Amino acid sequence: MKKILNILLILVSTTLFATHNRAGEITYRHIGGFTYEVTITTYTKIGGGVAADRDDLDIIWGDGTTEVLPRIVYTDYYIDPNTQVGYRHNIYRGTHTYPGPGVYELVMQDPNRNSDIQNIPESVNIVFAIKTQLKISATLGNNSTPVLLNKPLDKGAVGQVFIHNPGAYDPDGDSLSYKLTTCLGYDGKPIPGYSLPQAANSISINEYTGDFIWDYPIQVGEYNIAILIEEWRNGVKIGQVLRDMQIDIKQTNNLPPKLGEIKDTCIMAGQSLQFDVIGTDANDPNLSLTASGIDKEEINEIGNPTFGNTVTSPGHIKKTFSWIPNCDNVKNQPYTVVFKLEDNNNEVSLVDIKSIRIKVIAPPPVIDTLIPTNNSVQINWHASMCNNVKGYYIYRKNEYYGFTPSYCETGVPEYTGYKKIATIESKYANSYLDNNNGLGLIQGFEYCYMVVAYYNDGAESYASTEMCTELIKGIPVITNVSVEETAVDTGKIYLAWAAPKEFDMILAPGPYKYLIYRSPDMWGQNFTLIDSLSGINDTTYFDKELNTKDNIYTYKVEFYNNSPNNRFLIGAPHIASSVYINIYGSDNQLKIKINKNVPWHNANYTIYRQKANNFDSITTVQTDTFIDINLANGIEHCYYVKSIGSYPKGNYINPIINKSQINCGEAIDTIGPCAPSAVITSECDSMYNQIVWNNPNNICADDVVSYNIYYSQTLDGKMILIHSNTGANDTTFTHYPTVSIAGCYNITAVDSFLNESPFGVKVCVDNCEYYKLPNIFTPNGDGKNDVFKPAPYKFVHHVDMKIFNRWGNLIFSTNNPDILWDGTIDGKKVPDGVYYYVCDVYEYRLSGIVPRNLSGFVHIERGKESNNNE
Repeated sequence: MKKILNILLILVSTTLFATHNRAGEITYRHIGGFTYEVTITTYTKIGGGVAADRDDLDIIWGDGTTEVLPRIVYTDYYIDPNTQVGYRHNIYRGTHTYPGPGVYELVMQDPNRNSDIQNIPESVNIVFAIKTQLKISATLGNNSTPVLLNKPLDKGAVGQVFIHNPGAYDPDGDSLSYKLTTCLGYDGKPIPGYSLPQAANSISINEYTGDFIWDYPIQVGEYNIAILIEEWRNGVKIGQVLRDMQIDIKQTNNLPPKLGEIKDTCIMAGQSLQFDVIGTDANDPNLSLTASGIDKEEINEIGNPTFGNTVTSPGHIKKTFSWIPNCDNVKNQPYTVVFKLEDNNNEVSLVDIKSIRIKVIAPPPVIDTLIPTNNSVQINWHASMCNNVKGYYIYRKNEYYGFTPSYCETGVPEYTGYKKIATIESKYANSYLDNNNGLGLIQGFEYCYMVVAYYNDGAESYASTEMCTELIKGIPVITNVSVEETAVDTGKIYLAWAAPKEFDMILAPGPYKYLIYRSPDMWGQNFTLIDSLSGINDTTYFDKELNTKDNIYTYKVEFYNNSPNNRFLIGAPHIASSVYINIYGSDNQLKIKINKNVPWHNANYTIYRQKANNFDSITTVQTDTFIDINLANGIEHCYYVKSIGSYPKGNYINPIINKSQINCGEAIDTIGPCAPSAVITSECDSMYNQIVWNNPNNICADDVVSYNIYYSQTLDGKMILIHSNTGANDTTFTHYPTVSIAGCYNITAVDSFLNESPFGVKVCVDNCEYYKLPNIFTPNGDGKNDVFKPAPYKFVHHVDMKIFNRWGNLIFSTNNPDILWDGTIDGKKVPDGVYYYVCDVYEYRLSGIVPRNLSGFVHIERGKESNNNE
């Protein structure tokens, strides 16, 4: 039955029903499509004259509709069996189909809360409301809320630390986080005046475990708190549940029991996890120890895990937690298990709670075999014993690491140097051919592999044991591409390779032939056949008449069975290039950049520099860049490089030595000096700016020859070159601006190679104040001081002058900076006397044309000729 929730109904209900609500939450379970089963759980007071009860509750679905949900069951718990005072556990349930993807807020509100809640003002008149958020998303997938395994009613004592955990279990394996929020009232909004309970020290919740810790209550009474439990999937929030719970604080001399230390742990599916949990209480001989978590309210009820083998004595209890998880228990997020130790005090039973996290990890795949060819490796493994596997990750490294995962370490960590080379989206897969994405693996290396199973929620298994292999030596392996002569037309390169040894001689009985290909680039993008050699042991070749001065060359050697009517390619190695050096000149130094594309590993490069008619080694480096410093600018220096390398495996020639071409360059100054620092002095009377700066020579340069002076009239204006000084010691400049003294300056230094320094710190001066007005003038026609005008001025754009008589009437105005008022109105002379003016002077300043306000009095004195009235 659908209906619109009427505000009037809520208000009327407040007077019709007694107060009763103590705690509750809304949870939901995905049924299919956009349909969800929703459960409202409430805890209400019973007994003691409280007659309130609800056979159904209204729920707001969040999509513009509401519905009445029936109560399907309730259970009464009596604190005092004689008076039948206690609480009722109510469950209301129904289903709802949403119109489509979106974020929906489910709200239930019911009059009213129970009376005398200490941290909710006038709680007896406050609506009880709970709220849950549902996010329907095709990207994130279907979702069900966490199941809250521990009741939202608890008790504590004044002066004792109170601990509670909601015991949240997420059936989808989503990550949960916890925070404290505000209890809700009418219309699902925060209750005005609500506050957290007072604590002697602190009150908080652990955002990861959900442990609520109140350290400690200071006043007897009932308190309500709201715990917001948020669900996260792949880093995205997918839903949340607000639980409103009530805590009853009593006064007692009882002290809480204590649980021993319990640590977070991990366990592999199929293996046994077992540990003891110990509780003690020196003041109470009778203790109870329970556990909740995994996926049921009471662990003992599900049979696996178990919490039994109880050993008790007065004030002491020990129980054994045992669990053999299976593949269905494998999840990315750990399980939370809450252990609760409770005494049996007649006044107030107190508890101690500890939460631990248990991560269930999938067993590792087992690699059966590695089957190498001359350029690939096939990895074969046992398909996982877990049917909920989604697929496998394949990792490769070019040498053995010896990885042994720590107890809780899943997957293959980055620090091992292994790289993920493939993702296989099939739980039934048990093999993978690694041919380096079609490029082929390189001879001379050891290839090591690990396999990891992965799951829908992102969980990963332990990594398989490493297994390694070498490739079959069934193809030629290039070892040398060395420049023997550097020239434009007569250059020569020495090419050598190792003959194949492990190919199938029955399939390929011979005779054999090598085909040699060359490409005039580093990547082998334009191979052409240049020659061929007969015989398997003929493995060297000189390539001549090349432009080794300007070009890098790349080679490949194909190996053919050359039997009559049975000619076919046995194998081709990876390509290999010559070593080619580029030289870049800068101030007093040359940078040598080493270029190559080779399948072996070059460990060192020896740099040779020409001296007279010979080349001498000057250094050996491990990187492909070397900078030769302290060179004279403008003098040519010539170099070549000798690379020293090897194949790690395969017993190939070692070391592998190859030479580059000879290349030459000149050190040239391409770096400007550092920027000079300047000081500016304004001479207002003479109307110029004096700029003085330092000489960067002996600071960061030794060849500064001139300076450039840049100027901008405003603070943010473009800097324009206004002058160039010649001479390193000419470090002053006098500037006579035409518009305004105000302006900014930057000085740059120029060296003998015409390199200009960057701008330094911009130095600015503002305008001098020239515009001044007299306080008297005598318009008597004698040609002296006959008009009101300013003293000589500069750099004024315009003015806004207004002159008033003693009654405040405006008698003159102008925008002319010269003003030139002759003491008349419409041609008639004004009386002698005092007149008031207000003048905004618009001057050229650093920030542009800026007004400066002037105000004052001006006297008119004509003498005997002043006879006219105003």
